[in-house]
Amino acid sequence: MKQEIDQINVIPLVDVMLVLLVIVLTTATFISTGQIPVNLAKAKAVSDRKDVPIIITLTSEGGLFVNDKPVADGELPSTLLAESRESAVLVRADKVTLLEKFVALVDEIRGLGFHQVSLEVIRLP
Repeated sequence: MKQEIDQINVIPLVDVMLVLLVIVLTTATFISTGQIPVNLAKAKAVSDRKDVPIIITLTSEGGLFVNDKPVADGELPSTLLAESRESAVLVRADKVTLLEKFVALVDEIRGLGFHQVSLEVIRLP
C-alpha cells in the first residue's frame, strides 16, 4: 500500500537556511574596513580621495600602525623612508586620542617631508 504525499516537508529547508544564516553571520564579522579598531571622529565635510594614501593609525592606547603593520616608538622615520614624499598620508586617529599625541604625530610626518597629510573622519548624517 502506497501512501500519497500531499504536503511538503519544510524542516530540511529550514535546517539548510539556518546553517547558511550562521555561515553568513560568522564570516560577516571578519570583514571590516580596518583591521585595527579605531573610533573615528565625526565631521560634516569630508573629501573623497581617488589615490591610495599611506595610512597611519593611532589607537586610543597610543599604538602606531603604518598600513596595518605595527610600528614601535621611534621607528616611524625608518618605516616611511621607502615611501615617496609626494604620497598622501591619511592619519586615522581614535577620537579619544590626546590632541598632543596627534599633533606630535602630524608634526613628525610633516618633518619627514610629507606635505599631503589629512585626517580620516566619519561624515555626519
